[in-house]
Amino acid sequence: MSTVLVVGLGEVGVRTARQLIDTPGVDRVLVAARHLEHAREVAAALHDGAEPLQLGRDDPLPPDLGAIASAVPSDVDPALARRAVAAGIPYASCADRDASLGALLALDADARARGTRVVAGCGLAPGLADVLARHAVGALDSVDELHVARWGIAGPESASEARRAQREDAQEWRDGALVHDKHRHAQLIWYPDPVGARECELVATGVGLLVAANPGAGRVTARLGVPPTRRFTPPGRRDPGAAWGAVRVEAWGWRGTARTSVVYGVIERTAIAAGTVLGVTAAWLSDALPEIAAAPEPGAYGLGAVVDPVAFLAELARRGVKAAAFEGVAVA
Repeated sequence: MSTVLVVGLGEVGVRTARQLIDTPGVDRVLVAARHLEHAREVAAALHDGAEPLQLGRDDPLPPDLGAIASAVPSDVDPALARRAVAAGIPYASCADRDASLGALLALDADARARGTRVVAGCGLAPGLADVLARHAVGALDSVDELHVARWGIAGPESASEARRAQREDAQEWRDGALVHDKHRHAQLIWYPDPVGARECELVATGVGLLVAANPGAGRVTARLGVPPTRRFTPPGRRDPGAAWGAVRVEAWGWRGTARTSVVYGVIERTAIAAGTVLGVTAAWLSDALPEIAAAPEPGAYGLGAVVDPVAFLAELARRGVKAAAFEGVAVA
C-alpha cells in the first residue's frame, strides 16, 4: 500500500495532491498543514480521498510513508527534508531558492546511507525545465551551450522567491566555473501566446542543477521573468499573459558536422505545471510510476538527473501538461 504525504497546501501543493489522488498505485494521500482546519478544508475541496493531517515542525512524521511531496517555503524545506531522510522516506521538493537547493543536495551522503532519495527542484524551473534540457541535449551529438528561461509565478510565496532570486547575484556556468555577472541585463525571450515576448533577467537559481545533469555544456544560463502583481488594474489594460507560466529551453551544439540548436518549451498555468511535476515525481518515488526513472540509486539529485526525459514528458502530457518543439530560426 503506497501512501504519499503532501506538505504545503498553497496553489502548488493542492494541485500536487490532486495529481496523486488520480494516480493508480497511490493508495492514500495525506494533506498536511500546521493548522488542522486548513488541512481539513483542502481535503474537503479535493472531495475524493485526501486525508487531513496536522503537522508542525516538531510533530512526528506519519508511519509507513512511501514518499513526501513538499511544497513548503524554501526556508523551512531543508529541515523537513532532513527529517524525511533520517526516517528513510523518499522526498521530492519544488523549493527553488538556490540556498535551499544546495541544502537538499548536501543530504546526498545521508540519503545514500539511509537507502532513500531526495529530488530537488521539482517545479516549473528548476524542474520541468531541467527535464526539457536533458531531452534537448539528447537530441544533439554534443552540446556547448544551454539556456533556460522561465516566466511566471504560482502564488504569493512563489512571487516572493522569484523577486529574491532577481535581487541575488546572477551567475552563469562558463568553461568549467561559475561566473558572477554584475551586469544583470534583461533579455527579451519569446514564448508562445498569450505570454509572448518578455524581459527575463539572468539569475543563479537552478544553474548548478543544469550543469550537474548536463556536464558537457560549456556555457549554461538561467533567466527569470516575473509578471507584475498590481492588485488594481483597469480591465481594459490587464495583461493576458500575466497569469500564465512558460519555460523555454535552448540547447546549442553539434549534429554531425553542423552546428545547430534544439528549442523546447511549455506554456501552462504555473501552479498547474509545478503541481503536476511534483506529483508525478512523488508518485515515482513511492513506486507508483517506476517507468519514468533513469537513476534509481539512493542519493540526492536534481530532477533532470534522475528521470527518463521521454517517459517523464509523456506522463506529463497524459496529464495535460504538454511540451513542444519551437520551430523557426534560432539566434545564437
